Amino acid sequence: MTRFKDKYLQVAVPALKEEFKYTNIHQVPRIEKVVVNAGVGRAVSDSKHLDAAAENLATVTGQHPVTTVARLSIASFKLREGNKVGTTVTLRGAKAEEFLDQVVSIVLPRIRDFRGISDTAFDAHGNYSLGLADHSIFPQIPFEEVGTPHGLQINVVTTAKTAAEGKRLLELMGFPFRRNA
Repeated sequence: MTRFKDKYLQVAVPALKEEFKYTNIHQVPRIEKVVVNAGVGRAVSDSKHLDAAAENLATVTGQHPVTTVARLSIASFKLREGNKVGTTVTLRGAKAEEFLDQVVSIVLPRIRDFRGISDTAFDAHGNYSLGLADHSIFPQIPFEEVGTPHGLQINVVTTAKTAAEGKRLLELMGFPFRRNA
């Protein structure tokens, strides 16, 4: 069992059961999956950027990414329907837990002038979206091999019914939310 799973079972479940008055352990929200994607706008003119982003995403997540395509044409972006524009990975189970543990304990503290992550990026169902501006803060990416930096979008999908439940779950799991003064 991973460190993240232990924390969920020993810290989050009892606290959430007490706080939200759950009567059954299956009512307690849990993390269902983690979707990590990288949109590469430069891939329209040069496919090498997309290949590099896919390779970086595979290195960071430990899973082979899927290429995403544009659903509609946008002339001002020189984008046509069907063009390859990004890459995405869906992590579940132990891989998702390991990835989130790494993000919380290693990656976020490596961000320069880090003061916490936003607590407003929850949807109505308790799912959270986190954007990282640079992929090179992951320890698996050697600094010498960083070409053109690109961002990553990390979406944490939970079984929570409300944003408050989702936020409390992630707080208990160690996500460093910004303190509002």
